[in-house]
Amino acid sequence: MELNRLLLLTSFLLHVKEDRASPTRLVCDNRLIQKYIVEAKDMEKRVGQCQALPPLSCPAVLPLVDFTFQQWKSKSNETKRREILCDLALLLGAAAAAQGQVSNDCGDRQLSQLYRHANSFFLLLQTFSWEAGHWEPSCSPHSMEETQITSIFLTYRQLVQGKLRFFFNDLAKVLCKQGQGDSRDPPCGGR
Repeated sequence: MELNRLLLLTSFLLHVKEDRASPTRLVCDNRLIQKYIVEAKDMEKRVGQCQALPPLSCPAVLPLVDFTFQQWKSKSNETKRREILCDLALLLGAAAAAQGQVSNDCGDRQLSQLYRHANSFFLLLQTFSWEAGHWEPSCSPHSMEETQITSIFLTYRQLVQGKLRFFFNDLAKVLCKQGQGDSRDPPCGGR
């Protein structure tokens, strides 16, 4: 089962590097985001099964990823993308900081996996842009401090199941019209 996940992640990363149209194909295949939701749930379950995970001595700063659907619909895709990038940057920082505090092999392994998955999304979202210039990590998302490692996994699952899933769904409506999914033109630029 772990080999399947590794192959999927490798395939995901290879498609992203293959050409600029690849992220569009990934967005257009709804099965991929569903797979990541299942994996996020699995990681959350597995870290809950790790024994002797003490509270973090330095609290992890996690993004508040809840949202109302009405507010979400009113935002532009670029605003949504930047918001998710901010959430992912904070989540990556929390996972890295927690790894430095965890001596438990099980917890460390799960945090490493979460970090890799969150970083893959972070890199993918940087390939999309509707405005000139690149994303700068100068955002300040709403956040909270948590001392339980399981909170990092809960936040990641909620982010993938919520904002990321809806964002990919929104992108699919724009990028996946019949005949456009295989386009060689990049999905971003001055539009």
